[in-house]
Amino acid sequence: MSERKVLSKYYPPDFDPSKITRARKPKSDLPPGPKVQTVRLMAPFSMKCTSCGEYIYKGRKFNARKETTDEKYYSISIFRFYIRCTRCSGEITFKTDPRGMDYVCERGAKRNFEVWRQGGDGEGKETDEERLDRLEREQEERSAMEELEAKVVDAKQEMAIADALDEIRTRNARNERAAAATGSGGEEEEGVAEDEERRRVEMEDEEAARRAFQTESGERVRRIGESDGAGEEEEEGVPGVMEGAGKKVDAATMPPPQMVPEFRRVVKKKKDLGKALGIKRKPALV
Repeated sequence: MSERKVLSKYYPPDFDPSKITRARKPKSDLPPGPKVQTVRLMAPFSMKCTSCGEYIYKGRKFNARKETTDEKYYSISIFRFYIRCTRCSGEITFKTDPRGMDYVCERGAKRNFEVWRQGGDGEGKETDEERLDRLEREQEERSAMEELEAKVVDAKQEMAIADALDEIRTRNARNERAAAATGSGGEEEEGVAEDEERRRVEMEDEEAARRAFQTESGERVRRIGESDGAGEEEEEGVPGVMEGAGKKVDAATMPPPQMVPEFRRVVKKKKDLGKALGIKRKPALV
């Protein structure tokens, strides 16, 4: 058995190296490959079959035939693809569009309308100049709208400022008229007004305290510790006195007695919710 890896090889006596051909040939000498190939692809755009009306969404997978056409765009080859409708098996053809970086539907289907593309079938596409003109018009319209919005905002702000100024002027004028009507205004008027307000509050507090310690008939509430004699003296017209700590104190100057709170349970009347809900009760049988 011979060795698998040998360092020297046998050359016969009639060996001629010039007769050995090259293993690799230049591409120009190679025979052209097949123009049609079977490939697996996804639909590059949504389309509608013209035969049966079936909608084919973008991204659906097909076993397609790929054909290399003789058309070129700046030495870029253009390929044509053949697929069949999933419903009626009608042939649909579309090809690549290197200029628009998209695909062009040729026959068998109609491309669905898309907002950002005009003339989806490859006809009526806007040129670079038309696109620039359209962008300039949109920019002018946008700037005009922005100016209009800024003017509206400024007008609203000016109206708000004018209203605030009118309110301030009206308030100042009212204060001036009030000061002129009362005479010389100033610190003296403020002090007199404060004294009057304090006096009015004290009188209201005294009246509230007097009403709190009187009965409904107008009699003053007596203290629990007062004796019957003191009550008799008050009835006769002599003010009652109480001796304490070796001196006489007038009963009228004593603090009013504290009211003892009463804790009585108040029974609330239940509301008849059945009438409000429209529920009629059946009369008792007995």
